[in-house]
Amino acid sequence: MSATSPSQSIVDLHRPGAASDVFVGKALASPSLPSFACQRAVIGLPEVSEVDVVRHFTCLSQESHGVDNGPYPLGSCTMKYNPKRNDELARLPGFLSAHPMQDVDTLRGVWELYERLQALVSEVTGMDACCLAPAAGAHGELAGLLVIRKHFAQLGANRPVVLVPDSAHGTNPASAAMAGFDCRIVPSDLRGRVDIVSLREMLTPDVAAFMLTNPSTLGLFEDQIVEIADAVHANGSLLYYDGANLNALMGIVRPGDMGFDVVHVNVHKTFSTPHGGGGPGAGPVAVKAALAAYLPNPVVIRKDGIAQPDGDRPLSIGRMKSFHGHVGVLLRAYGYLRTMGARGLREASENAVLNANYLQHRLAPMLPPVYRQFCKHETLLSGEKLNTSARQFAKRLIDYGIHPPTLVGAGCVYFPGDLKSAMLIEPTETETKASLDYQVEIFERVFNEDATDEALVGRAPLSRKIARLDLKN
Repeated sequence: MSATSPSQSIVDLHRPGAASDVFVGKALASPSLPSFACQRAVIGLPEVSEVDVVRHFTCLSQESHGVDNGPYPLGSCTMKYNPKRNDELARLPGFLSAHPMQDVDTLRGVWELYERLQALVSEVTGMDACCLAPAAGAHGELAGLLVIRKHFAQLGANRPVVLVPDSAHGTNPASAAMAGFDCRIVPSDLRGRVDIVSLREMLTPDVAAFMLTNPSTLGLFEDQIVEIADAVHANGSLLYYDGANLNALMGIVRPGDMGFDVVHVNVHKTFSTPHGGGGPGAGPVAVKAALAAYLPNPVVIRKDGIAQPDGDRPLSIGRMKSFHGHVGVLLRAYGYLRTMGARGLREASENAVLNANYLQHRLAPMLPPVYRQFCKHETLLSGEKLNTSARQFAKRLIDYGIHPPTLVGAGCVYFPGDLKSAMLIEPTETETKASLDYQVEIFERVFNEDATDEALVGRAPLSRKIARLDLKN
């Protein structure tokens, strides 16, 4: 490139007959190329040096906040650290080079991985069978609901209703509607748990399932879960477990042992794979034995000592997506489970709960917990003492390098009760005590700013290239 003059472009040099007739010129002269593939006109691409391109995209990446460069206490979404060793596993040549159009007999390593991971997910969740095909947590949720619909269709039962608590994730009613169910909301009681009296009243013969996240999105364990499971099953209905918060219980108690019939797992929240962000993900769905025949394809079985996809499943709900799921994501989940082991998973859950309660205790003088009791992996804190609002408080945290917690109220998300200004905070198990203390320090600083300079907090964030998108709030 040093031989080019300032006025002479690379495109010019690569024209047929030019002094540098080495690549494009010879390619254009090749009789094997069709005429439409031959570009003879200068197309005017910008000439930018490689180092400028690298610097541009590096600067863009540094403007995005992630768990790799600062605390990310986003309640209900578990932005936990993704071990870099698992990225190395996902780049193992045999898996990295596998192609979805290969003959299934040439993918023995993939099927072996899937068969082992299915068994691990089933063990952690307390289920009997598992499918790894769904592409995300909500996708797995939809798959589980389609399994439930198929189950009752096979029984000839008309059960078009799914019950969802008001503390559920927003995907629950959405997935129920997508699966063709009528969604009805079960209220919470004053303790923040499912109102079991209302639940019993709503368990009518047309109810197919009750969807439940345990611990709930409020960060509270449903301590009446056995009573809830008994009531649901007595009605002939099924109990669905939204696995979004399994990271608070893994290695301690299993959904299957609590009475759940169907589970989906958000591997990015639970098994430390990258958060989708619109890219490839995974949402395994696992079920009790009575529902195993309805799982989506492919399900991997071991036949004659060889792991292989089972294509003879006439009652399956079919494929949820093309090909065989996202192997690189599932390989990361497998690496995490094998690295942690049973004791490691339990320790991770215990640390997640400990960290959340530590933050709840330290922040209580400024942001009192909405439900004044021990939480699980996340805590819901009230902004009642703020002069501005929880939303403005969270925006000011951005200036200090802390990602805003999940905002509750003021049109952000729906939660039970009359929560006008609150924050849902989840530190995860991977934050150290030093990191938690730093977060407390910043929260205290912003709380004091809110008390002494309300206008300053009201204009935040002040240190970003794009300061405010919504000047009204």
